[in-house]
Amino acid sequence: MSACGLDFGTSNTALGRSVDHVPELLPLEAGQTAIPSAIFFEHDGAVFIGRAAIDAYVDGGPGRFMRSLKSVLGTALIDEKTKIGRERASFRDVIASYLRVVKHRAEQAAGYSFNSVVHGRPVHFVDNKPEADRKAEETLREIAKDIGFANVTFQFEPIAASLDYERQITREEIALIADIGGGTSDFSIVRLSPERHKKADRKSDILANDGVRIGGTDFDRRLSLGTLMPLFGFGSEMKKEGLHAPSGYFNDLATWSSINRMYEHNVKFQIGQVRREAKAPELFDRLLHVLEEQRGHTLAMDVEDAKIALSDVEQFDFSLDWVEPGLGATISRDDLVTHTKRLALRIGARIEICLKQAKLSADKIDVVFLTGGSTRLAHVRRAIVEGVPAAHVIEGDTFGAVAKGLTIEAERRFGPAG
Repeated sequence: MSACGLDFGTSNTALGRSVDHVPELLPLEAGQTAIPSAIFFEHDGAVFIGRAAIDAYVDGGPGRFMRSLKSVLGTALIDEKTKIGRERASFRDVIASYLRVVKHRAEQAAGYSFNSVVHGRPVHFVDNKPEADRKAEETLREIAKDIGFANVTFQFEPIAASLDYERQITREEIALIADIGGGTSDFSIVRLSPERHKKADRKSDILANDGVRIGGTDFDRRLSLGTLMPLFGFGSEMKKEGLHAPSGYFNDLATWSSINRMYEHNVKFQIGQVRREAKAPELFDRLLHVLEEQRGHTLAMDVEDAKIALSDVEQFDFSLDWVEPGLGATISRDDLVTHTKRLALRIGARIEICLKQAKLSADKIDVVFLTGGSTRLAHVRRAIVEGVPAAHVIEGDTFGAVAKGLTIEAERRFGPAG
């Protein structure tokens, strides 16, 4: 059997194999082992994934761009049809198209086919909905089999990250693994050691598992609604006293997985009606321009770029001249904290829940192992670390730790690749 570990993330994807019992991530695009979970369908039938998909969209070619594909798992959107060129396809089919290319590229790099996979999954695809959570995993299993994996198993993403971290330790530790990704925040408390790393069955070493459906895309949405969407009519007054513009359109435009809904003809027609009743119709002229140009994802990228940059700079400026000459926006670090503080606190609150599950006090945690892109946000990191103040903080491979751990698990379950 040829086995691999596959981390299909909301924001990024990576796939690994084991070489001489060491996990190796395979290049999926121009030598890159982690690529954006994005796909672009050109109207002529060509399909691009990863950075190439983003470039094709930014270049303005005719087609359909989608990102954060994983976030539709466990929702009603998964079987909803969306227009791609002249055809309509379900989001299930879109995810399959993306992962099929990922698998093919990994097999080209490896020189052989993979028929078994350990798929990563969040602790909860959907909060407090066990049936939806079960369906999300089953959907991902069906997709994996559809694209050619005969054997499909799953491992929690923070547990996988712990396996990657465990390779570097020299003594027994109790670790809090924090995997803060694009769609979910997941935590595990695990007992680790060099001796335990050799064991195939680690169930007794997993002391707690918990998670919440909050991730980087939620920070993007809150930041967008707080700073960018008011330029397009969000929160603006209508002519009728006491009424404000419907918020649903702006929530969709600020949410990666819902942006394409805004390009539908009936939605643009409805917004035209709202414009006629608005006190500031020029704001909705801007909104309609964005939709006519199908540039909603451009706004989302601008906000994401600002969020990432604000880890290093105090403010981020970008131009919106393509919407209206002279239009622009400035987003500060204070804006980021103000609009997303509650999200960070909700993430941090899961630490106490994990400690209760593990029946441990905070001072018993030796190490906090951080992975996932959103751990770069200072106030998110602070919310996590404050829950276990005595623990040593270790930075993991932001976009590779989970995939490497899944690869370790794949060798244990199915044997070495090749």
